[in-house]
Amino acid sequence: MAAQETVDHKYVYDFSEGNKDLKDLLGGKGANLAEMTNLGLPVPPGFTITTEACQAYLATGREPDGLAGQIEAHLESLERAMGKRLGDPRDPLLVSVRSGAKFSMPGMMETVLNVGLNDQSVVGLSAQAGQNDRFAWDSYRRLIQMFGKTVCEVPGEEFEHALDEIKNAKGTHNDLDLDADDLRGLVDAYKKIFLKHTGREFPQQPREQLDLAIRAVFESWNAERAVLYRRQERIPADLGTAVNVVTMVFGNLGPDSGTGVAFTRDPASGAQGIYGDYLANAQGEDVVAGIRNTVPLQELEQLDKASYDELLGIMARLEEHYKDLCDIEFTIERGKLWMLQTRVGKRTAAAAFVIAGQLVDEGLIDLDEALHRVNGAQLAQLMFPRFQLDHEFEAVAKGIGASPGAASGKVVFTSARAVELAAEGESVILVRRETNPDDLNGMIAAKGILTSRGGKTSHAAVVARGMGKTCVSGADEIEVNVPAKRFVVAGQTVNEGDVVSIDGTTGKVYLGEVPVMPSEVVQYFEGSLDAEHVDNALVRAVHRIMTHADGRRRLAVRTNADTGADAARARRFGAEGIGLCRTEHMFLGDRRELVERLILARDADGREAALEALLPLQRADFVEIFREMDGLPVTVRLIDPPLHEFLPPLEQLAVNVAVAQERGEDVAKEEALLAAVRRMHEENPMLGLRGVRLGLVIPGLFAMQVRAIVEAAVECAQRGGDPKPEIMVPLVGAVQELETVRAEAEKIIEEVTREKAVEVLIGTMIEVPRAALTAGQIAEAAEFFSFGTNDLTQMGWGFSRDDVEGAFFWRYLELGIFGISPFESIDRDGVGRLVRIASEEGRAARPGLKLGVCGEHGGDPDSVHFFHEVGLDYVSCSPFRVPVARLEAGRAVVETGGSDSR
Repeated sequence: MAAQETVDHKYVYDFSEGNKDLKDLLGGKGANLAEMTNLGLPVPPGFTITTEACQAYLATGREPDGLAGQIEAHLESLERAMGKRLGDPRDPLLVSVRSGAKFSMPGMMETVLNVGLNDQSVVGLSAQAGQNDRFAWDSYRRLIQMFGKTVCEVPGEEFEHALDEIKNAKGTHNDLDLDADDLRGLVDAYKKIFLKHTGREFPQQPREQLDLAIRAVFESWNAERAVLYRRQERIPADLGTAVNVVTMVFGNLGPDSGTGVAFTRDPASGAQGIYGDYLANAQGEDVVAGIRNTVPLQELEQLDKASYDELLGIMARLEEHYKDLCDIEFTIERGKLWMLQTRVGKRTAAAAFVIAGQLVDEGLIDLDEALHRVNGAQLAQLMFPRFQLDHEFEAVAKGIGASPGAASGKVVFTSARAVELAAEGESVILVRRETNPDDLNGMIAAKGILTSRGGKTSHAAVVARGMGKTCVSGADEIEVNVPAKRFVVAGQTVNEGDVVSIDGTTGKVYLGEVPVMPSEVVQYFEGSLDAEHVDNALVRAVHRIMTHADGRRRLAVRTNADTGADAARARRFGAEGIGLCRTEHMFLGDRRELVERLILARDADGREAALEALLPLQRADFVEIFREMDGLPVTVRLIDPPLHEFLPPLEQLAVNVAVAQERGEDVAKEEALLAAVRRMHEENPMLGLRGVRLGLVIPGLFAMQVRAIVEAAVECAQRGGDPKPEIMVPLVGAVQELETVRAEAEKIIEEVTREKAVEVLIGTMIEVPRAALTAGQIAEAAEFFSFGTNDLTQMGWGFSRDDVEGAFFWRYLELGIFGISPFESIDRDGVGRLVRIASEEGRAARPGLKLGVCGEHGGDPDSVHFFHEVGLDYVSCSPFRVPVARLEAGRAVVETGGSDSR
């Protein structure tokens, strides 16, 4: 937003002026508060300051011109509507100041409640509430605590220590046992803490409180935890947050008041029913913070049936209106229900599929929309293994299954320790009484999260579900002692570093490491579960949506496989051929000796003898693969890496020879091998004698491989099979390289296929930037291109993948230079542009040119969408990622408005 915004630019909207489609401008919270207001639901009056105002503030360091006046005008309108003034000593209007970005970022930014309270208005608030001094002073201490921590960066633990001291003096662990005098004393203690850390008294001017709170919410967009969360969830960094100023309603007025969070369906499983948490005599932050264990939402029916019935009616209305699972925050103030927020709720991967299927059955959405609402990352989560339990494993505790999965690891009690051990390659379980936004680093690093407090709507649960992390919350049998680095459960002490296992579906906690078994979804893909007949809602939903995705997608999905077993598994997972068969894997194990003979051959006869020995072995490998992929294309890449990779490392071999010489042993063979390794040694082998260069320098090498491929295809065809071999020449940078190899290959193909005709395509891998830029020339000699995006990324960026990811990528991610590693998801602007250029120029030269991709990006959800957009014919990925690519290829058609099915 430009600094010279005109003063008449609209930065503030009343709730009655917005709607749910204005999330870019009003943020998710503000847009949905406006939508509920327009639906006539009981929403406390308020207004929203736009994301544009935040963007302008962050760009210039000051509020944009006109904002202060607009806030003043909307505040006066709110005061007139409520018949109260902000901070009036006799009858104060109090407001909450809440963040609200376009995309939900639970707990990552700031909220300040009870703005407008001071030493005078706290008395008026008590009078408002019928001389309820306890409520008034409880609200005031909350304001000082939240304002101090949020706006003035006072350490939150100082306030917590003061609260603990008063509770200890009272002999209680429960906040509700503190009376008005206790809380009045707590306010005095909080004020002293505020003065000590800020050098000033707690501000008594209500408008100053409001302005400072608004600025703090703006600035929280760039708080460390918010930046980290956006990076984790791939949320753009330039959106900014809206600020919602909402009339306070109070859930801490007594037993007839309270606050809660509700879901219209179970966010963990997708099951229909009543799900949520309620906490009597509490303000909203108490529920998600997990500082007191909540009661199930169903218990509200006994506490306040009228509010309960009204809430259920609103939940049903909102779900029908949004046509999705809704996450709702509400407060009851002395029997009056108020809606504080709604949003499309975060859910687990399993719930996403199940709910999508349910909504289709209910006629709220169609199958295209159901496909849009799930994604490949969720499907990948569902393919993770689960615990294999038997009589040997008994749970020592049971909490709430807040985010499914099976996770085992070493216990840690701080986020810092979780990050430290995870960086060393350890699997860890982060154990806390409850998590808070400052724990985000540790939650990302951990395999799972275990808390002794909280429920399905606590901070730990909501964030874990969003990240796909296993989480068990509210396991109150566990006594967590963070300073001592241990927890006690069932009479046993578990120290930091001990291993535990947690089941995010059942909520059970086990000591030690529990073995795992395949998920039901993997069993379905492998054919051992019949989706049409199995009594499993998740498997049925996955089958239904995958079937629709297959019918919608244009991209074919192949697999990267080097053995018959891999090919067979990939075919069960839905692969439509092999996009990359790496022949170098066939030179490992016992065959290394033959490679050594090839390298050490002193003349053409010796070299030919070694190649003749390798030929039948390679042919047998290809027969097995063609048999498993009968009727489907198999792209075989000729040997790609430098030959020295098949020999012992130079340093190790040199040491072995030196030691043997010292002992007087006969080392003639080893010395010859060492001389060959030294002769072939390269400073940068990835840019040296490999791929097509190797085939041109070592006579007969590629010829042997081509013969093995074609002879295997002919053998399969003679047995009644339908092999479809495609020979791929790697690392081509100039058309002349490909022409040379092609001429030799065509002679062999013609010779071998005389008795039995087999069609053999010859193409190349586009992995050198020059190949992408001269694709029009190369296409004249190639019947297909397969983009090797791993090497294309290395060479395009000038990165060595083996070195840079551990060396400095973490810093690039931290600085925002990368949103995600370019080896994980295709760099659309750079490497992706090379793919686009090569595709367009290749097809211009050869209209029927087949295009595919076989790098790791072939199974990355976001990259699949790019490859669909560019117009490739297929993607190829590891067998396990085939279902993910199938799903995303279908979603790509739906999300681009395509109507053509395959």
